[in-house]
Amino acid sequence: MEEKSTWARLRWPIKAIIIALPILAIGYWAMQSGKFDANPTVQTDSTSNNGHAIAPSSGSETTRSFNYQPEKPVDGEYKGVVEVGASGFNSFVVNMDKENRWEIISKDFGKSFAYEGLANTEDIRKGLKDYIGMMLDKGVKSKNIHFVISSGAQKEPKTSVISAELRKMGFVVNLVTAEQEGKLALKSVLPKAYEDNSFVVDIGSGNTKISWIDGDTKSVEAPGAKYYEKDLKDDAVYTEVKKLGEKIPENKREVCFIIGGVPFELASQTRQGEERFTVLNDPASYKADKIKTKSGVNIYKAIKDATNCDTFVFDWDANFTIGFLLSLNK
Repeated sequence: MEEKSTWARLRWPIKAIIIALPILAIGYWAMQSGKFDANPTVQTDSTSNNGHAIAPSSGSETTRSFNYQPEKPVDGEYKGVVEVGASGFNSFVVNMDKENRWEIISKDFGKSFAYEGLANTEDIRKGLKDYIGMMLDKGVKSKNIHFVISSGAQKEPKTSVISAELRKMGFVVNLVTAEQEGKLALKSVLPKAYEDNSFVVDIGSGNTKISWIDGDTKSVEAPGAKYYEKDLKDDAVYTEVKKLGEKIPENKREVCFIIGGVPFELASQTRQGEERFTVLNDPASYKADKIKTKSGVNIYKAIKDATNCDTFVFDWDANFTIGFLLSLNK
């Protein structure tokens, strides 16, 4: 009886140990495989306006945030601008006040009806009417709709036909040079708080504009992301862009505000939600299948190597044509 009583006393502790062993084994395996991390790494983005905490992404690059909020317009008016670009149309409706504070109301990138689907002037005219109608529906007065033809687009044969149709419809068509584009991009994208230490890059299809403030606004032009269509080689473009990037004063290289089609694609890969600003990863981390994207990354790398800037901030709302609207706002 004593032997049976002893077994009865030991039976439940032994069962508990048997049940616990698999649970302990699973927990040990999970900790070894990295599923649990009691001390996750958190880095600080020292270039953000207030020092913003950032956590590492799943890849080799960290996800960085740019903590800056532009001022909202007060008693603003809706204005619209359409960019006739080398690869299509971009349009923007903004609310802008007399102090040049602005916010985006709507934006539409990459509309290419004028280059792909329209065979004659009647098609172009109808397409433009539809396009203008969308802006009117958003509350923009006809007098506040502006058309700007980029320097790259002015080299496209169809652009002259589009310009003629717009003029027949009573709209003013504004032609800008590459130097003007760079200065207008800066006016749109560079916050006043960063004018003393930062510069701006706009990588377009037809050309790249690099601009900064040094007394007045400086702007230089480099090949665009479609330089391969001109039979330009990657190495030659890299060298040219790097030399131009070296013109930027060393005290203006803390942050680069970057816009354009290829930066848009790169920022799309790491955007965390609907934030206004996305910090791009190092150019070496992007693996591009499309030749235009690959060429744009080559330009981006040349600028980074020239300046040693490690913070390239893409602005989801800015465009040189918004800078054009700001220049009209006397």
